[in-house]
Amino acid sequence: MAVDEARLNEFLGRFVSDLGATVAAGNVVVGHRLGLYRALAEGSATPEELAERADCHPRYLTEWLCGQAAGSYVTYDPADGRYALTEEQAFALADPNGPLYAPGAFLLAVGMLRAEPRITEAFRTGAGLGWHEHDTDVFTGCELFFRPGYLANLASSWIPALDGVVARLVAGGRVADVGCGLGASSVLLAQAYPQARIAGSDYHDRSIELARKRAADAGVADRVGFEVASAQTFSGRGYDLVTTFDCLHDMGDPLGAARHVRDALTPDGTWMIVEPAAGDRVEDNLNPVGRAYYGFSTFLCVPNGLSQPGGYALGAQAGEAAIRQVVTDAGFTRFRRAAETPFNLVYEVRP
Repeated sequence: MAVDEARLNEFLGRFVSDLGATVAAGNVVVGHRLGLYRALAEGSATPEELAERADCHPRYLTEWLCGQAAGSYVTYDPADGRYALTEEQAFALADPNGPLYAPGAFLLAVGMLRAEPRITEAFRTGAGLGWHEHDTDVFTGCELFFRPGYLANLASSWIPALDGVVARLVAGGRVADVGCGLGASSVLLAQAYPQARIAGSDYHDRSIELARKRAADAGVADRVGFEVASAQTFSGRGYDLVTTFDCLHDMGDPLGAARHVRDALTPDGTWMIVEPAAGDRVEDNLNPVGRAYYGFSTFLCVPNGLSQPGGYALGAQAGEAAIRQVVTDAGFTRFRRAAETPFNLVYEVRP
């Protein structure tokens, strides 16, 4: 076999980059847990100064800061041996409640990788692995990963892109937030539309426990209720809006969920489906975002679908055509792409 040295070196360059990124993921999570990025955002620091701010050991921080600088997650000034965050780095790394928080994605990734032995065995057997069977960091990391996008777009662009929905929510409309996880989307909806009433549901009982706490902490528990229920069994009828955020593709029976949503809506109600950004063809998704989503999907989305009855395992890169097919099969007659971001597609579905 003839090996082209230039192409081999090009591949090895990708390999080294990926290896560094893989190892760096754990270090980003350390920075998240210990508040190191927030501490460094206060101003440039030597390892000793950052150790004092963050109450950590300076030797560990020396190594951590060197690695962060090598990965361009922090800056380093060799003239004085100080490290700092640029405005852009601080924006992405130092504010868990802001419109972008990169460490959340790494927390999700590190959490899901703890299931590697079980996923490897599932490759052999075809068995599923339910969402509820993963490490707790998967649940909290997922919220940290997706919440900033919801915060930045939900009330400002996604809901306004739906025909007549803003007026309904302002007037006190009823919303079912299906597959709500830890309740980030439910709480944001309640905060944006104080007259609306939100009913969140998720099949995972531990997530619902945390969702109730999140709502109470945000002061919206009087307008947001939660129940442990699947997308095929959530309670209530006559909803003006049903939402599913980044979860329809995870379900073993999205068709059953779609039929239940249709029954739960008012005759002129709206279903807002938020899904990961994806094209319909494999070649449409051979890009950095697609790569990340295929990776998450292999460990999380497809195994969860296979763990449930229904026969579906759409995966995170299902694409618009697959989502349209599910809702059409469920009896909906109107479907359109209402909004999009680099990470999400937003669909408006009506009976």
